[in-house]
Amino acid sequence: MEIPLVSIITVSYNHPDVTCALLESLRHITYPKIEIIVVDNASPHDDPAIIPMSYPEIIFIQSKENLGFAGGNNLGIRRAKGKYILMLNNDAEVEAGFLEPLVAKLESNHNIGAVSPKIKFFYQPDTIQFSGQAPMNPYTMRSHGYGHGAKDNGQFDRDALTNYVHGAAMMIPLEVIKTVGLMAEIYFLYYEELDWSARIRAVGYELWYVHNSTVMHKESMSTGKLSPFKTFYMNRSRLLYLRRNVHGFAYMIALLYQVFIAIPKNALTFIVKRQKGHFKAYAEAAMWHIKNLFNSNIHINPTL
Repeated sequence: MEIPLVSIITVSYNHPDVTCALLESLRHITYPKIEIIVVDNASPHDDPAIIPMSYPEIIFIQSKENLGFAGGNNLGIRRAKGKYILMLNNDAEVEAGFLEPLVAKLESNHNIGAVSPKIKFFYQPDTIQFSGQAPMNPYTMRSHGYGHGAKDNGQFDRDALTNYVHGAAMMIPLEVIKTVGLMAEIYFLYYEELDWSARIRAVGYELWYVHNSTVMHKESMSTGKLSPFKTFYMNRSRLLYLRRNVHGFAYMIALLYQVFIAIPKNALTFIVKRQKGHFKAYAEAAMWHIKNLFNSNIHINPTL
């Protein structure tokens, strides 16, 4: 059988040394048919020229503006030629044989719309970050990953259906992207892969966690773990997910929960902790939705 081409896409924003570490690990993989696309998302500080200079085998795209996680990946997807598209965070590193199990899983069942590998913390290599994910609570807009933070003792060493794939490493057939569209760029950061997963499942595809493929993730190199920047986009995107994916009576209950319970509670928490920066970011996230209450762009999905 012909070996399918895999297009590996990673988005870089500052920290070119981190992207180079990923590319170095990709040089040692055993899968024989890949193309690597690096999208620099208009890095404002660190010159990304070292990336194509050090790794001339890649396709390097330099965006004129920061398009966010979704927009940057979409830019790469539009250039990709592979049967399968692997989106891989630039702050990840991979094992040599990580790609074969992902391809084999997708080749085994054309009803699979996306897969993610086992993801472990780079600086705690015995600890799981992702081995599948639970359904989204339709009111709180929160979910949890199976095994997140647990020591890897082999308890998740079997493939399993998952409700969502993980944005740090997710592989999708190009034909599925043609069917459901690209990632929604309205998110900019956070929840976009959850939204994409929901759209893929909505048209009848399955999502799978693949246990015998492993990616090591350094996590949050660009945004910071507790920054006001992250607070703004995380909470703005959570409400976007609600507006795009919850409907009918459940939508009304979820909206009431957010307006009268979640938003006041979270705002008060920032006030009590005297976290003025986070409070301001959280308030701005809520205000964004008031200002964009009738913005039709919220429901747009870009296409190939």
